[in-house]
Amino acid sequence: MFDIGFSELLVIGVVALIVIGPERLPKVARTAGSLLGRLNRYVNQVKQDVERDIHLEELRKAQKDLQATAQRFEIVAEETGGSVKAEANKLEQALQQTIGSITPPEVEAETEAETAAVLDDASLLSESPAEEPPQAQMELPLEPEPADKRRPA
Repeated sequence: MFDIGFSELLVIGVVALIVIGPERLPKVARTAGSLLGRLNRYVNQVKQDVERDIHLEELRKAQKDLQATAQRFEIVAEETGGSVKAEANKLEQALQQTIGSITPPEVEAETEAETAAVLDDASLLSESPAEEPPQAQMELPLEPEPADKRRPA
C-alpha cells in the first residue's frame, strides 16, 4: 500500500512520542489500531460486495444463456415431434392400404377350395385311361403237401 520502511516508522514514532507525550501515546495507539482495523474490515466488505455482484452478474448471464438454449431445444423438439407424427401418419396410411388389400380368411378358404377342386379335375383329365399291367400272382396252398410229393433237394 504505502512504501514505508522501518526508518520512516521510527521517525514517525519519535515525533508522536514528543508531540503526544508518553502518558497518552498508548491510548492514541489503541485508537489508531482500532480505526485501522475498521478501515480494513470496511475495505474487505466492499471487496466482497463487488465480487458478489460480479458473480451474480455472471450467474444472470449464464441463466439467460441457458434459457435461450432451452427455448432452442423446445423448438427443435416441436419440429422433430411434428416430423415424427407425419411419418407415423404415412405409415398408418400404408398399413391401412395393406390391410385393405388382404382378403378375409373366409374368402381365402373358399378360393383355396375352388382352386383345389379345379386342380383335382385337371389331374384326372391328364391321367391316361390305360390299364395298369397285370402283376404276377402266386398262389399258396392252404394245406401242407404230403412229404412224398415234395421235391427232392
